[in-house]
Amino acid sequence: MQYETLKFEIAGPLATVTLNRPEVRNAFNETMIAELTAAFTELDSRDDVRAVVLAANGKAFCAGADLNWMKKMAGYSDAENRADAMRLANMLSAVYRCNKPVIARVSGDAYAGGMGLIAACDIVVAVDSAHFCLSEARLGLIPATIAPYVIRALGEQASRRYFVTAEAFDCASALRLGLVSEAVGAEQLDATVAQLAQTLCANGPQAVRACKRLVQDIAGRELSDALIEDTAARIAQTRAGAEGREGVASFLEKRTPGWRN
Repeated sequence: MQYETLKFEIAGPLATVTLNRPEVRNAFNETMIAELTAAFTELDSRDDVRAVVLAANGKAFCAGADLNWMKKMAGYSDAENRADAMRLANMLSAVYRCNKPVIARVSGDAYAGGMGLIAACDIVVAVDSAHFCLSEARLGLIPATIAPYVIRALGEQASRRYFVTAEAFDCASALRLGLVSEAVGAEQLDATVAQLAQTLCANGPQAVRACKRLVQDIAGRELSDALIEDTAARIAQTRAGAEGREGVASFLEKRTPGWRN
């Protein structure tokens, strides 16, 4: 597929998806939303990819919605607005539910929908100069489609503050709140992302996918008998699988597991 708003690259087991509208601070429009959905749907289905980096060209990571797109939406009917909102919601879901771990390489500010995009990722590495803002309330709007991901990342209390105040906050605050996994200087960004990607790709690919799904399925659930049985069934299935058997055998035999060869 040819992309207008993205760069899509695969090098060995690592895929990189780069937002490529630097002239508008990588703001979303309908084309970028469709292309991100398509890119992550493809990556979900590819067995040769073990990890994904989501990056951005230019000074900002993502400024949220494109102004021209917002002007167009102002004339939409209710049905058109719902359909448009669902396309954005489905794009965020495609990132979140991609069965490969996704590292957000945040090289600049992330506002509004841009915060939703990074919150849908599994690991967020950001430059320590980046700023973040849920700016929707300034425009009389609400961060509805991004809310499931942002609330998971920030927590309920911080979300209650930043949703209603629309304050910008710095990378140190984002790190403290849990939105950002690691904050580094600009000169360390690529090396940090590369090291994380290398670490992910060294692990059992099926196990990594199952670990990602495990967290999504279990987070927030009551510690019930059904949950305990579910977790026992998952580890039993993993132990009996080819990858689990190979991993344990390679450890005991002090050799490299087959998925690294």
